[in-house]
Amino acid sequence: MLVKTRFAPSPTGFLHVGGARTALFSWLYARHCGGKFVLRIEDTDRERSTQPAIDAIIDSMKWLNLNWDEGPYYQTKRFDRYREVIDKLLAEGKAYKCYCSKERLEKMREDQMKAGLKPRYDGHCRDDHSEHDPSEPYVIRFRNPDDGTVAFDDMVKGHVEFKNSELDDFIIQRSDGTPTYNFCVVVDDWDMGITHVIRGDDHVNNTPRQINLYKALGAPVPVFCHLAMILGDDGAKLSKRHGAVSVMQYREDGYLPEALINYLVRLGWSHGDQEIFTREEMINLFTLDAITKSASGFNTKKLDWLNAHYMKTMPSSEVAKELVWHLNRLGLTDLSQGPNPEDVVKNYAERTHTLKEMAQKALCYYQDFEDYDKAAVKKWIKDGSVDILKDALESLKALDSWDALVIDKTLEDLAKRCEVGMGKVGQPLRVAITGTAMSPGIGDTMVLAGRERVLARIERAIAHFGA
Repeated sequence: MLVKTRFAPSPTGFLHVGGARTALFSWLYARHCGGKFVLRIEDTDRERSTQPAIDAIIDSMKWLNLNWDEGPYYQTKRFDRYREVIDKLLAEGKAYKCYCSKERLEKMREDQMKAGLKPRYDGHCRDDHSEHDPSEPYVIRFRNPDDGTVAFDDMVKGHVEFKNSELDDFIIQRSDGTPTYNFCVVVDDWDMGITHVIRGDDHVNNTPRQINLYKALGAPVPVFCHLAMILGDDGAKLSKRHGAVSVMQYREDGYLPEALINYLVRLGWSHGDQEIFTREEMINLFTLDAITKSASGFNTKKLDWLNAHYMKTMPSSEVAKELVWHLNRLGLTDLSQGPNPEDVVKNYAERTHTLKEMAQKALCYYQDFEDYDKAAVKKWIKDGSVDILKDALESLKALDSWDALVIDKTLEDLAKRCEVGMGKVGQPLRVAITGTAMSPGIGDTMVLAGRERVLARIERAIAHFGA
């Protein structure tokens, strides 16, 4: 059997942590089994679905490198197929037209709740439409079995069972002719050959209704795997204050996709005590029976730790691709007037926590800055600093080779001649070149900035601080 999984988000908002984890688990299981992964956009809610949300979902999937084998399919482009199936159900007596007014339905629910009953449709239109004119507006309902139970063995929750008497005849087509979510999902899974449905446990109550519909259509029922929710560290439902922001916000905040993927895979799945996984390890090790039943807690500090690890251990060429994206966002579209971004990564991976921070610190190597950091000036620009800058300028102008080791040796010799510590040479130079007192080794800093920019900035600092 070819395993096929799907990720089927509704584009009524951006892709968040919970959805990204669902996508990852579905993708991993398909890859682990040598199967196929399908991307499906469930956009039947026309009022709330938006193109920006669709774009954000696809951008997020691409950034996380969760490549799909089929799709993206759009439910709004499959309406002819849904109507064909609904007509078949009507003809077979497995669905029926319901003319009940909104007022009647609301009163029915109120009466049921007053009587302590679970609100559900009472089947008023199941067999008799004589009181209604065919021209009246109607919905189409699925005729749910009256007796017996519907059961399934969930890969996470175990055996789950519902009484059919607790389920009502749910609507499969609205009065405007558009099909509903619960109906479209079943037809799509059937047509697309989905064998395993991995989704959040907020869908558990939909599952028995969908299983009855699969059976009514004569479609195979997929294996279900409902994932426990993600909570904040305080045990409360995940919200923005816990980090429940869109996936692309994590990119904007400077996280690497590898770090976020590694973090998400540990939210509800484990392999012993291992914390760090390559993508290949995730694929090889991932199984549905290793998913935990309990809710997972979101921990931003753990994500930060993973991000720092990947910034330091990934090939600098890969990290540099993300750094370029951040530099572009800061307005730098032409990087030819500065260092190779890979060199920035090599020098700043140990000194920064996110790529956003790295890009901000690297700005000075690509464009001029207007102001010097006041605290750095106060601490390091003292009496005699301008004279040291002048001496450094002359020594640096005389160099034949613009090499970090050569520069470091030249400045060490200058410190000895001036009978001062290296801090009183290197720090004023950092302020002059970067505007701050925080940077890599002074030789590396000068190589990143480039000879012409370094000499020009030292001259500028001499004029500024010597005035």
